[in-house]
Amino acid sequence: MLCMYAIANCDTVKKARAFLDKKKVEYEFVDFKKTPPTVEQIKRWGEFFGELPVNKKGITFRKFKDEYESLTSAQKIKLIIENSSMIKRPVLEKNNKTIAMGFDEESYKGLKF
Repeated sequence: MLCMYAIANCDTVKKARAFLDKKKVEYEFVDFKKTPPTVEQIKRWGEFFGELPVNKKGITFRKFKDEYESLTSAQKIKLIIENSSMIKRPVLEKNNKTIAMGFDEESYKGLKF
């Protein structure tokens, strides 16, 4: 089963959802605001992303940038979980394996759902 982790009112997430809906791809939507990610998820997404999965261009990250950069890895993960709006989104997983982060229509076209 495909699972999308995100925030419902994010414009990028809306584009990704519209793409999946148009392609009639079934997925479960998990809202970070209602179900915060776990430490394990943040680590898994970070492995896929190549670093902790934060959107460094986003408002939330910029708000915490100085604090974030002074923290240990474990403290950064805790801050990310407490402020899930700073996560790069959406995160797509299939069978607990990350297959995409963010939304790019061309890369989504190449995914196997």
